[in-house]
Amino acid sequence: MKKIMVQSGAGFRERGLASEAARQAALVLGGSIFVALCARITIPLPFTPVPLTVQNFGVLLVGLMLGSRRGFAALTLYLAEGAMGIPVFNPTGPGGVAQLLGATGGFLLAYPFVAWLAGYVMERGRKSFARAAAAGFLGEVLLFASGLGWLAVLTHSMAQAFRWGLYWFVFAEIIKVMMAAGVAARWQHYQSR
Repeated sequence: MKKIMVQSGAGFRERGLASEAARQAALVLGGSIFVALCARITIPLPFTPVPLTVQNFGVLLVGLMLGSRRGFAALTLYLAEGAMGIPVFNPTGPGGVAQLLGATGGFLLAYPFVAWLAGYVMERGRKSFARAAAAGFLGEVLLFASGLGWLAVLTHSMAQAFRWGLYWFVFAEIIKVMMAAGVAARWQHYQSR
């Protein structure tokens, strides 16, 4: 009789682990879908091949909400989906691997690391608006370092990279960081109640 009870306990434990693994996979998939939906909100700018998009907000929010590991996994999945030709990138680009190698490639390829950094900073202390804003700001610094670096390689000019990939976006990025920080901090406050 005792042996049967132990096996039943192990069966419950295995089902609990499978359920938790499914939940984690759903969160990662949901994060990649959220960023893909954010990418659909895009404003092409006539003076640069880099469009204004809500995608960066999605990346920051996924990192802040899911944490470093799941955020990294969600954005790695997102890039894999895009590389396979699934239309998850902003619709103004060519899609697929060509988009990863194009003008926005440096930004796109940084996404898993941006989500990881934002999540890592958010996990390391009191989950306040200030911490979320700092995490978002650091993520943006990493994002733009990668994006501008790639544009400089493509254009052979750091000045051109800044013209195409930075000046027009600063104000919008500040708003995105503040919005992501506000949503994440509010969610953390709600969770702790």
